[in-house]
Amino acid sequence: MKLYDSQLAPNPRRVRIFLAEKGIEVPTVQVDIGKGEHQEPEFLAKNALGRVPVLELDDGSTIAESVAICRYFEGTQPEPPLMGTDVLDRARVEMWQRRMELEVLLNSAQSFRNTHDYVKGRITQVPEYGELCKATAIQRLEWLDEVLADREFIAGDRYTIADITALVGIDFGRITGIAVAPDQKNLARWHAAVSERPSAKA
Repeated sequence: MKLYDSQLAPNPRRVRIFLAEKGIEVPTVQVDIGKGEHQEPEFLAKNALGRVPVLELDDGSTIAESVAICRYFEGTQPEPPLMGTDVLDRARVEMWQRRMELEVLLNSAQSFRNTHDYVKGRITQVPEYGELCKATAIQRLEWLDEVLADREFIAGDRYTIADITALVGIDFGRITGIAVAPDQKNLARWHAAVSERPSAKA
């Protein structure tokens, strides 16, 4: 088993943090997306969409998409539970994970993809859309500050994959100026706490 990873991209970081929380060690292969290694035929044979991360199992089969990879490891090693403990809890965690993915991480990523010089010339950029995504992400952080007024973690009183996705989205957003505002005390408290977890350095 091996994980095709990239230290530059946000989604592989989600998987690394998830594995660190589980105490699972998986050999990694670094894919240099700056050099376009994710678009080479050898990698496209593992994931035709040319994206990282990709988990390659011992039989040669592969699983792509961050949450799918995390779900695989949640099934093979349920403790500590990062995706819910029963039917209702799993649904709630999934709800918050999806919100963090669509409202925070995706907007941060699209802001970067459509405005940053790093990807200029590699993809078609729509700067106006990137600025809209940035503004939306900033609004969502205001909302998230309110959400965290009455709970320790995003999905409740326990650290879950929703916290991982939000952390990665917020940290990646700093590249384009998306950040926790000084008056967002609840969000700042949460961000400091999850950033201090050893897994955040994975």
